[in-house]
Amino acid sequence: MKINWGTAIVITFLAFISFILFFVVSMSMDDRANHDLVTEEYYKAELGYQKEIDAENNATKNSVPLTIKKTTEGLVLKFPEAIDYTSIKGKVSLYRPSNKHLDFDLDLDLSETYLLIPEKLLLAGRWNIKVFWNYEGEDYLFKERITY
Repeated sequence: MKINWGTAIVITFLAFISFILFFVVSMSMDDRANHDLVTEEYYKAELGYQKEIDAENNATKNSVPLTIKKTTEGLVLKFPEAIDYTSIKGKVSLYRPSNKHLDFDLDLDLSETYLLIPEKLLLAGRWNIKVFWNYEGEDYLFKERITY
């Protein structure tokens, strides 16, 4: 049986399309490819985004910079010395883009002008840090991406 060039082109196209469909279906059904959203309640978090923008603007406008420093004990978040650290209340969120099981939050209850995040909680790699705190009725937000 002889196959002419027109039939060979059609067979080649069908084989290619079948391969692509198989590849797409197998990748979308595979449990190893985790297709989760960044946050579980994405739309609810989106509604609070304006509050974050205002808090970031407050931190810039009022010159309340935080500094991050890597030490042998862990990661040190240093608050400005000009403010009373005992009145700071808030939360530090550390988000690991590569593994949601490593994400964690810490409450801000300072006894010094800095917060030490122990090294045992931080694995090497990229982290997104979000520090949301309230001082004298004003909300402040600090965001940073670091590689630990």
